Amino acid sequence: MNVRKERLLYAAATLILLTIEVLIALFVHDGFIRPYFGDVLVVILIYTFIRSVAPRKIALLSLYIFIFALLVEFSQAIHLASLIGADKSPFLSTIMGSSFSFADIICYACGCAVTGIYEFMTIRHKSQEKKRRQ
Repeated sequence: MNVRKERLLYAAATLILLTIEVLIALFVHDGFIRPYFGDVLVVILIYTFIRSVAPRKIALLSLYIFIFALLVEFSQAIHLASLIGADKSPFLSTIMGSSFSFADIICYACGCAVTGIYEFMTIRHKSQEKKRRQ
């Protein structure tokens, strides 16, 4: 698959995941989908977004996204949004979050594991395809 087509597929996946996240935020008020599944999806959303705009594959992208998610979660532990005044903005306070949770970290790890496994399987598939052509 050529790079342009691959990036378009990632862009489409990003839009679909963003739509799902918005629908969850607006209409789902339960104790599982919104707090846990939404956190798993958000790191997958970040992954597909980066893959849609990055011209080349980024090695260890899933790990970098997990580190970013950890930084966001730990910023919640120190109440960074309040410290910088971002808690006054509904948009920024939603993005930054307001409460630290180890469960969120586990959800981020699960989402990053999904993208990491996907990367591994993609690389393996491409390697097998290359061997078949030779």
